[in-house]
Amino acid sequence: MVRHISLALLVAFVIVMGAGTGWPPLAAAPQAEKAATDGKVNINTASKAELMKLDGVGPGLADKILEYRKANGPFKRAQDIRRIQGFGKGLWEKNQAAITIE
Repeated sequence: MVRHISLALLVAFVIVMGAGTGWPPLAAAPQAEKAATDGKVNINTASKAELMKLDGVGPGLADKILEYRKANGPFKRAQDIRRIQGFGKGLWEKNQAAITIE
């Protein structure tokens, strides 16, 4: 009777048996993927491309947000984005649920 199983055979067995079941657990998703899944855009860390995911924000307005952030530091409140020329009440109302600063 064989009492010892090789480590390679054991690992192969675990992988085959866990295929498609979500086991063994894989590494946690990167933070960027988490942010994408919850639909929020962190206006303090977002790239130009990420800012452009907000409704009505094109390349020019995204650049203004980045310039403001560079000159003034991070936003203290999400609604402070309204200080950006071109990001008025209408854009805020469309996007406030999608904007975060955390």
